[in-house]
This record gives sequence, structure tokens and C-alpha cells, in this order.
Amino acid sequence: MPLIRSMELARAASRTRAAAVLLASGFGLGLSPAASGTVGTLPGLLLMALLRPCWDPLVPGSLLAQGVAVFCLAVLAAPLCGAAESHYGRKDDGRIVADEYLTFPIGLLGLPLTPGVLALAFFTNRVFDVLKPYPADRLQRLPGGLGIVADDVVAALYSLAVNHLVVRLVEWSAR
Repeated sequence: MPLIRSMELARAASRTRAAAVLLASGFGLGLSPAASGTVGTLPGLLLMALLRPCWDPLVPGSLLAQGVAVFCLAVLAAPLCGAAESHYGRKDDGRIVADEYLTFPIGLLGLPLTPGVLALAFFTNRVFDVLKPYPADRLQRLPGGLGIVADDVVAALYSLAVNHLVVRLVEWSAR
């Protein structure tokens, strides 16, 4: 009886790990032979469509809802990426892209979800993720999923700052 229970637990763990790897690979987008990080960020756009109600400026507390949503997504990304890293056996393997798409919404905090702003956020997010300005470059060295995600959170914060600056400059110039 204990042997059967152990086998059942092992199968359940395998399914859980397979699900984590599937999510961490962006449903396979991380397997792209070129620019897997860029391709793997695309689910972030779909994610923003799902999160659109949190970005409604007419809803009181929408900025708080946005903050809670991006915090939860970043926290979710760490164990997913850690499980995939264990599966692939390599630090921050290029096939792991949950860190890309689950931190993408950070760069849109407090901004309108117009096509232009989404395109700007996508571009700046990718630039800062590739450049890894300080302290992102150092945070990447943290162990496991935390290291995989922490540098992307910082890159998304840089993206957020630039996105706000650009949106404000465009608004100012339109006056």
C-alpha cells in the first residue's frame, strides 16, 4: 500500500513539474530558435488583455489592483522558473520565459493600455532586459527562480520609468 501511494505521489509530482515547465516555457514559445526572450514576452500582451479591468482609470483603487496583480505575477514566476531551471539543468536557460511575460505588466503600472503604450512597453522591456542595467546584472546571480525573475523585475522597473517619461512627454507636446 505505501508503495502504491508513493507511485501516485511521484506521478502527481511529474504532472505538476510538467505543468510548471509548460508555463515557464511560455507554452512552448521559449523554444523559439531565435530571440526566445522576445517571443516569450508575447504572452505578456495576452496577460494584459486579461488584466485590463485592473487598468481601468475610472475604477477607484485601480492602481492598487495593478500593484497587487504585478506583485502576485512576479511571486508566481519565481517557483515556475525555478522548477524549469531544475528540469533543464542550466541556470536561466533560454527556454525559460515566464520571467519575461509575468513581469511585463510591471512596465505598464499606472499607464493607459493603448496600442502605442503597449508597443512602447514591449520595446523598452526588451531593451532593459537585454542590457541588464545595474542592479539587474547582479540580481541575476541569485539562486534558482529568484535570480531568474529578480533581474526582470528591475528591468521592468526601468521600463516603467521610461514609459512614464515618454507618455508624459507625448501628452505635454500635444498641448
